[in-house]
Amino acid sequence: MKAEEQIEVYGARVHNLKNIDVNIPRNSLTVITGLSGSGKSSLAFDTIFAEGQRRYIETFTAYARNMLGGMERPDVDKITGLSPVISIEQKTTNKNPRSTVGTTTEIFDFFRLLFARAGEAYSYLSGEKMVRYTEEKIISLIMDLYQNKKTYILAPLVRNRKGHYKDLFEQVRRKGYLTVRIDGELREITHGMKLDRYKNHSIELVIDKLIVDKDDERRLQESVKTAMKQGDGQLMVLDAETQEIRHYSRTLMDPQTGLSYSEPAPHSFSFNSPQGACPKCKGLGYVNIIDKNKIIPNDEKSIYEGGIVPLGKYKNSLIFWQIAAICEKYDSSLKTPIKNLPEEALDDILNGTDERLQIKNESLGTSNYFLSFDGLIKYIEIQQQSDASSQAQKWAGQFVTTATCPLCEGHRLNKEALHYRIAGKNIADLADMDISELYEWVNHVEEYLSPQQRKIAAEILKEIRNRLHFLVDVGLDYLSLNRASATLSGGESQRIRLATQIGSQLVNVLYILDEPSIGLHQRDNTRLIQSLKELRDMGNSIIVVEHDKEMMLEADYIVDLGPRAGRLGGNIVFAGTPKEMLKTDTLTARYLTGKEEIEFAPQRRTGNGKKIILSGATGNNLKNVTVEFPLGKFICITGVSGSGKSSLINGTLQPIISQKFYRSLQNPLPYEKIEGLENIDKIVTVDQSPLGRTPRSNPATYTGVFADIRNVFVELPEAKIRGYKPGRFSFNIPGGRCEVCGGNGYKTIEMNFLPDVLVPCEACHGKRYNRETLEVRFKGKSIADVLDMTINQAVEFFENIPSIISKIKVLQDVGLGYIKLGQPSTTLSGGESQRVKLAAELSKRDTGKTLYILDEPTTGLHFEDIRVLLSVLNRLVDKGNTVIVIEHNLDIIKCADHIIDMGPEGGKNGGYVLTTGTPEEVCVQNTFTARYLKAELKERYKKNDILRF
Repeated sequence: MKAEEQIEVYGARVHNLKNIDVNIPRNSLTVITGLSGSGKSSLAFDTIFAEGQRRYIETFTAYARNMLGGMERPDVDKITGLSPVISIEQKTTNKNPRSTVGTTTEIFDFFRLLFARAGEAYSYLSGEKMVRYTEEKIISLIMDLYQNKKTYILAPLVRNRKGHYKDLFEQVRRKGYLTVRIDGELREITHGMKLDRYKNHSIELVIDKLIVDKDDERRLQESVKTAMKQGDGQLMVLDAETQEIRHYSRTLMDPQTGLSYSEPAPHSFSFNSPQGACPKCKGLGYVNIIDKNKIIPNDEKSIYEGGIVPLGKYKNSLIFWQIAAICEKYDSSLKTPIKNLPEEALDDILNGTDERLQIKNESLGTSNYFLSFDGLIKYIEIQQQSDASSQAQKWAGQFVTTATCPLCEGHRLNKEALHYRIAGKNIADLADMDISELYEWVNHVEEYLSPQQRKIAAEILKEIRNRLHFLVDVGLDYLSLNRASATLSGGESQRIRLATQIGSQLVNVLYILDEPSIGLHQRDNTRLIQSLKELRDMGNSIIVVEHDKEMMLEADYIVDLGPRAGRLGGNIVFAGTPKEMLKTDTLTARYLTGKEEIEFAPQRRTGNGKKIILSGATGNNLKNVTVEFPLGKFICITGVSGSGKSSLINGTLQPIISQKFYRSLQNPLPYEKIEGLENIDKIVTVDQSPLGRTPRSNPATYTGVFADIRNVFVELPEAKIRGYKPGRFSFNIPGGRCEVCGGNGYKTIEMNFLPDVLVPCEACHGKRYNRETLEVRFKGKSIADVLDMTINQAVEFFENIPSIISKIKVLQDVGLGYIKLGQPSTTLSGGESQRVKLAAELSKRDTGKTLYILDEPTTGLHFEDIRVLLSVLNRLVDKGNTVIVIEHNLDIIKCADHIIDMGPEGGKNGGYVLTTGTPEEVCVQNTFTARYLKAELKERYKKNDILRF
C-alpha cells in the first residue's frame, strides 16, 4: 500500500501505549478493539485525534492560539497521512436545557425558515385567517364597501393599555388634528386633556371625515396614506350610520378584531430568541413552582409543632408572630392542627395578604406593630433567585417542583408563533412528532400547499427530508425534534452528531467514533453500519472504537490492542482484515470464532419469592404499565431503542426508591402505586461516570481503603515517636504532603501561547509527600511506594491485614489487578470506573436486600470484560440481592434469570411490556429481542447437545 493511502503512526507512547507503530488504511472503515483499558481510546482519541486537532490549531495566529489555550502535543514520534479530524465522542452531550434534537441537527432551523416564509397566520383571538393588504387594495375595498356613505378614516394609536396619555394628545393637537375616538366615543382634543391612568384605553386618531365618492378618490388616497403612517401600517374605517368598524393593515391582521402580528422572521419561531419564546417560561417549556405538599407534608400537625416544614417548630421570631396574627384573625391559633385551619387563613399564610396585621408580643413591649405579610411562597421564591447564596438556593429547592408551563403548555413558543400553520400543523405539532412520523408528513406535505407555497418551500423541504432520512437510517426514528439533548444516552447523542456529519457531505475527513452502537438494539445495528459505509464511500476515513461483533466483521480493517489491560496492554496484537483476524488466536479472535464464550447456567435462579410491583406507570411513552420485579434474581430489561426501558427504571422505579430511602429530590415520572418496598433496604445505581473530577481522586480514596492504609502507617513505632496522625499521610491536607506542589506530584508550567507543560515536582519528584513523611516505612515501603503499587502487588503486600485485604481483593476479583492504587481516576476508562464502583459495593457488608441498577454496563467492555462483569453481578445476586440491568447485549441477556421485554417499537409506538420470563420462555415469543435471543440460545444449546428448540 502506498504511503499516501494510509495513516502511519510511529512511536505512540500516550498513557499505556508501548511505543507502538501502526498503519491504518485511508478511505476505509477501521475498528480499533481490545479489552477495557488496553489503550484503544489512547490510540484513537489521545494520539490520532489530539495530533490532528493540534495541527489544525497550529495554523492559527499566535494570538488566536493564546485565546484558545494550547493543545498539548501527544507523546508520539511521528504521524503521517492525517486528514482533518472530527471526533464524535459519547461525552459531548449538551446539558443545556435549551438544546434539543431539532437544534443539534439544525432541522428545527429549517422548519423556522419554512414557517417564516410559507406559514399561514391565524388569529389567536378569533381563529380567523390573518390578512394583509397593499394601500391600492385598501382604497379599492373602501370604494366598493362605502360608496356614498359617510365614513371616518381612523389611525389606531393605542390598543388596550393603561395610562393618562396627556403627552400623546398634546402631540397630535400640535400636528393639527382635532378629533380622537376614545374607547368607542368620538371626542374633541382639548388643551391638557388626559384619561384615567389606571384603566385600559383604546385610542384612534380621526384622520378624515368624508363621504366616499369615486370623483374624490384623490382625497381618499391621501387620507389612507396619512392614516397608514400615523397608525404604523394599520387603519380603521368607521361607518358613521351603523357604527360598524373594519380593520385594514399592511402587515398580518385579523379583519374581525384588528389584532395584528409583526412580520414573521425565522427568529419569531425560535424558543431561544425573545421574539419567539414563551414570555412565562422564557422558552424552556417548564416552570418551577412551589409545591404545597412539600411545604405541608403532614396536615395533622399544628404550625406550633412544625407542620410547616420551611419554618420548623415554633421560635420566638417575627414570621411566627405574623402567622399568629393571621390565625387570630380567623379565630384560630398556632396550635390548631393545619387541617382544621380555614382555607382563607392557609391561603394568607402561603400567598400573603395586603391587609396590615396587628402584631402583639410581649418582647415588643407595650406598643403593637402593624405589618403586611408577603407569604411563605414569596419568601421561598426570593431564596431561589440567582443573587441568593447557594445554601439558600439548595434549601429553597427542596420545596420546588417542576411543572409544564401553563401558558405555552410545554411548547416553548409564544402564542403568535403557535398560530402559524402549514397544512393544518403548527411548528410545535411537528416538533412533537416522532421522526418517522415527521418524515412521512414532510414527504406528503407538498400535496396540501398552494402553488406559491410549493415554490417557496421546495428547497427547504429537500434539506429537511435529507436530514430526517439520515436520522431514520441511524436508528433514531423514535425520537422527536423537541427531545432535550440532556436526556439522550451517549450512543443517541453520538448518532445524532453522526447524522449531522453525513448531512454536511464533507469529503477527505477522518472521523473517529467512540462506540456508536451503544443503546442500539441488534435490529438497528445493520442500519448504523450502512450509514458508516455511506460516509466512507463519500471519500472519508472512519476509525471506530468498538466491541460489537457485527461491526468488527463488517469493517475493512481491524486493529486489536492488548494482550491484557493497563500495564499489561498497550501493544498491537493484530492489525489486518476481519478474515485474517479469524485465523489468529488473539483473545478477541477466540470470542469471534466461538472458541471462547460467555457461559451461563442453564438452571435459572428461582429468587426469594418476594417481589416489587410497580403499577400504572405513564411517564414519557409508557402506556399505563404494571410490572413485577421478582427479588433475588438477575433481571434484564430489554427492548428496541426508545421503547421505554429508561423511563421505567431510571425515570420511575429508581427515583421512587431513592425518595423513600434517601429523601432524594428527583421526582419520579407519574405512576399509580408501588408495593413491596419493605423487601429491600437500599438501592445502588452503578454507572460509568468518572469516580472523581480531579487527579486527586483514585481507586484507593474511592473504595475507602486509603483510610485503612493510613491507619497502618500511624500505628508504626516511627510514626508514634514522631506523633503523626492519619492526616499526616494524606496528600490533600497540609502537614505531610509536599507543599511545593500541594500534593499533586507535578507542577504545571504555563507557556503562554504554547501548551502548558507538566513537570515532576523538583522537591518530591512526583511522590506527593515531604521527606519526613516518606521516612516512615511499613515492610520497607513508604506511603508513596504503596500508592504506586498495582492492585495485584498490594494484595500480596497487605495479605495479613483483614481491613485492607477485604477491600482490595475485590478490586482484583473484578479484573482490575493491573491498575495502581493511586492511579488518578481521570485516567480510568468508563468500564474501569464502573468496576471500581462495583468493587466498592461488593466490599461493603451487605444485608442481602440491596437492589442494584445498572444502565448498559457493557459500554466500553470487551467480551472478556463482560465475562468478568457477569461474574461480579452473579456474586451480588448469589448473596440474595437483586440486580436490574438495562441492556441490548445478548451475552448479558442470555445470562439473566428474568427478562422484561418492552416495545414493540420506539417512541409513541413503544411503552408496552411485551413479555416477561426466563430467556427460554421469552425467546419463543414474537418480539425483536426474542428473535435475536433465540438464535443466540440455539447456538449455545446446539454445542452442548441440549435440544430445547
